[in-house]
Amino acid sequence: MKIVLDTNCLLRILPKNAEYRCLWDKFLIGKFTLCYTNEVLQEYEEVLSRFYSPKISELAVGTLIKSDNSIQITPDFKWNLITADPDDNKFVDCALNAGVDYLVTNDKHFNILKKIDFPQIKVVDIETFRQIIMHNFTYNQ
Repeated sequence: MKIVLDTNCLLRILPKNAEYRCLWDKFLIGKFTLCYTNEVLQEYEEVLSRFYSPKISELAVGTLIKSDNSIQITPDFKWNLITADPDDNKFVDCALNAGVDYLVTNDKHFNILKKIDFPQIKVVDIETFRQIIMHNFTYNQ
């Protein structure tokens, strides 16, 4: 299963005692593939440094880059589907170019994608994604 993870969700899966830490742990053991672009990676680095520390940012991004179940995507086309916050389009472009199963976000700006017939992107919040992963992990060990 391939996903794009919005930064607001990455922040919620990294801390050891985080409610959604199980998702980072599942990523580390290869239960899903995380797709990213250079733009997404830059945002991860910037936001993680600001919220946690430059060292945490370096470790998390380094882990992501070196992981066998992460894929760097170079978008061929920019769709510009989110007008309310155009900066969010980097995640959409990554998702579309990678052909992901899910774009995981808690950002309401992505709700517009649920109303667009083409191109289709399945947008889920972090809780829904956790349920998908836990169900998948339970039945497909």
